[in-house]
Amino acid sequence: MIATAFGVGLMRPASGTWGSLAALPIFWALHILGGPWLAVAAIVLVFLLGWWAVGQAAVGLGEPDRSEFVIDEVAGMWIAMLPVSFGATAAAADILALYPGWIAAFLGFRLFDIWKPGPIGWADRRQTPLGVMLDDVFAGIAAAILVIALAAISHIFLM
Repeated sequence: MIATAFGVGLMRPASGTWGSLAALPIFWALHILGGPWLAVAAIVLVFLLGWWAVGQAAVGLGEPDRSEFVIDEVAGMWIAMLPVSFGATAAAADILALYPGWIAAFLGFRLFDIWKPGPIGWADRRQTPLGVMLDDVFAGIAAAILVIALAAISHIFLM
């Protein structure tokens, strides 16, 4: 149940995209309940639980990076959303008002998760439960950097 994000990973087609989408309302709730620091704590917890769950679920399957395992997308998507959460908190703004950041985080995360450049591909090729989690962590970090860059461009040139 944990590895598939409570069954979301069983949705077809594009289970990774469904996992990423399902992560968004939960991230919103985390932000509302405790701001970006609760989200950071939740990311650490989901990463550790996901690493364990993927390892347990993959026993006997031969390959730990199965398409139905989307807990890694949840962790990565939440990382991609951190700049939006910190930005909303710093500006004392409603996090939903920063919807361009939501869009950039989602599209950026999916791009990097599918494309797998550099360390994202390296982690993916490990074919271990840790690699399953790390490739999405790295994709989330890349997407978060993209969100920050796009926000900077927006604030410099469009404001």
